[in-house]
Amino acid sequence: MKYKLKYALLLPFLFSVKANAQETKAELNKEIKRQEKISYILDFPQNAKGNVPLIVFLHGSGERGNNLEIVKAHSPFTYKNLIKEPVAILAPQCPENMWWDTVTVYNLIKEIQSKYKVDASRIYLTGLSMGGWGTLKLAMEHPEMFAAVVPVCAPTDRVMYANIHQYKNLNMKIFHGGMDDVVLPENAFNFYQALHPVNPSAELTIFSNDNHNSWDSTYSNPKLYEWMLSKRKEK
Repeated sequence: MKYKLKYALLLPFLFSVKANAQETKAELNKEIKRQEKISYILDFPQNAKGNVPLIVFLHGSGERGNNLEIVKAHSPFTYKNLIKEPVAILAPQCPENMWWDTVTVYNLIKEIQSKYKVDASRIYLTGLSMGGWGTLKLAMEHPEMFAAVVPVCAPTDRVMYANIHQYKNLNMKIFHGGMDDVVLPENAFNFYQALHPVNPSAELTIFSNDNHNSWDSTYSNPKLYEWMLSKRKEK
């Protein structure tokens, strides 16, 4: 009986707390400044006439840090001789132990546009592994910026699936290794299945004998650059 009595005595107190609660609906409207710092390599053709196309490359987790030279590994930099027209290549470097901050990458691209003669209708985005994830994330956030998007062995996440309609007007080629045991090929299969209903022109290529190094088969193919550079963003 004592326990029942204590419980009964507590009830009015609990109800009084609830009765005295106040629901507030409001809006925070405050300018928040953020500092952005990111290192990058920009290969820009010096003798090009007029505005030039720009390929943005996002590296994988193994190239993070402060050694800029390593960001060129496994990238379009390696196969520049396969590209048949003057093109700029931009490769930022992700800090150690971080994943891609796509807000900073977007602002970097805008900064490069303001300083160099870049064809705004011919900006292309590609990346491998962690950079493939960054490619999909940035394309989801700013589909209006890119004429073509090429993720390679990319992990995917639920936010991308929830916003799959953001990719509907993008020219996309997705590449993955069928033997990939780092980022499983199911990432590419499942994402493509979700993408196809909203973007039927998107393509998926699985290199059946490739492990996680499907970037070699992807970037060594001159037809990739021909396809990429044939695409323009409609104004």
